[in-house]
Amino acid sequence: MINAPNDNPWWQPGLILFTRLSGWIAGPIIIAVFIGRWLDNKFHTAPWLFIIIVSSSFIISMVGLVKETMSEMKRIDNQNNKNVRNN
Repeated sequence: MINAPNDNPWWQPGLILFTRLSGWIAGPIIIAVFIGRWLDNKFHTAPWLFIIIVSSSFIISMVGLVKETMSEMKRIDNQNNKNVRNN
């Protein structure tokens, strides 16, 4: 039996959204921690480059979260509008 695109489990869209948003939270911060420590060790500037890079990655995370959330809200709104028109 071939599954149609609408045969996804009810929890799958929520899990996908959770994974994408968690990636925006954890990804840039984890990368910044390693890069910041490496740069501080290389240039002997501890802790200044670390703090600057982690702060920048926090801002990047927040911007990414807002963009991702806004696009998801638009998608849900469009889906709800389509369902209202069909009923």
